[in-house]
Amino acid sequence: MTVSRWEAPLLATIAAILVTLGIVAVYGASSLLTTAGGPVGATFALRQAFGAAVGGVVAIAAARFDYRRWRRLAWPLLGTAAVLLLIPLLPFAHPIAPTINGARRWVNLGLVTVQPSELAKFAIVLWTAMLAAKKGDALRSFRRGVAPFLVILMPLAAMILLEPHLSMTLLVLLLAGTVLFAAGARLGHFLLLAGGALGIAYAAVARVGWRAARLDAFLNPDLPSAAGWQVHQSLVGIGQGRLFGVGLGQGQQKLGYVRYAYSDFIFSTIGEEWGFVGALLLVLCFGAFVWVGFRIARTAPDAFGRLLAVGLTASVGVSALLHIGVSLGVVPATGLTLPFVSYGRSSLVVSLVAVGVLASVARARGRGARAGPAHE
Repeated sequence: MTVSRWEAPLLATIAAILVTLGIVAVYGASSLLTTAGGPVGATFALRQAFGAAVGGVVAIAAARFDYRRWRRLAWPLLGTAAVLLLIPLLPFAHPIAPTINGARRWVNLGLVTVQPSELAKFAIVLWTAMLAAKKGDALRSFRRGVAPFLVILMPLAAMILLEPHLSMTLLVLLLAGTVLFAAGARLGHFLLLAGGALGIAYAAVARVGWRAARLDAFLNPDLPSAAGWQVHQSLVGIGQGRLFGVGLGQGQQKLGYVRYAYSDFIFSTIGEEWGFVGALLLVLCFGAFVWVGFRIARTAPDAFGRLLAVGLTASVGVSALLHIGVSLGVVPATGLTLPFVSYGRSSLVVSLVAVGVLASVARARGRGARAGPAHE
């Protein structure tokens, strides 16, 4: 069997393009923002560039690290993520996990501030892939196969939900379900879990007024509402961008019309300032990333590598799909960032680590191909 070696370099090139576009887009989206210290556009861009540098170094290390050794790190990483998720829920932890915009999603560790749910996303994909590969055909049984995953995943999902961060909660459950489905879990079990997740989502939305207002605004977009204001302004901005955009930093929707234009709605800013051409370039890059990632998964040397590649590729692809869907008004508003592009160093570093791990799977597959056919 002949295996080409171009997937890992191409994946790294796509990620580098997205990161570069992201730094430029963050600068443009925040160029007119000011604080008591003055404009913050350059500051945000420099912070993002620093995160890219750190993430790049870690990604290179991950690419050279045999991905099979991640199995031993699955439980420690999951435990670390659980501890970090617990800290914001503790009432006495406000000094290091303050409430920002009504949520406690960040933990200040001194030198760095991390978003525990981003680490949890990576850890859950890794742990689920490890255990699913270990169980093998036992996944066909709900009691012996699927139920043990729920014992661990549901408490973690509950902690993310209590931040509160419903969209990330649903995302990590979806990613875990995707890995289990790829591992051979029964379709009926998968649909049962999906129905349970939707039930949790409905209860979480119905009990919180602002979430219900967002859903109502999505279902009734023609009715004026405060909850649908940002999505409406996002569409206005994208429409104003036309073919080539209004120019870097010249967008108007970031001037109080769209909040977090540099993170939650950065695709809208790109559509306005870079136009259809810029938005299309971004979509094509993500499409190519997903295609290469699943190609690596399809020919991985073993079940663990295949499931890990599926989960990490899905984490980037699904996040991008949901973020772009929100900006276009085809998905209810969420707080998910655009991987590699949105401002946020935790998300950026985790996304780059995923690239490194995918490259490691691709490199191992190449070594296996030279030695002969790989068998699970």
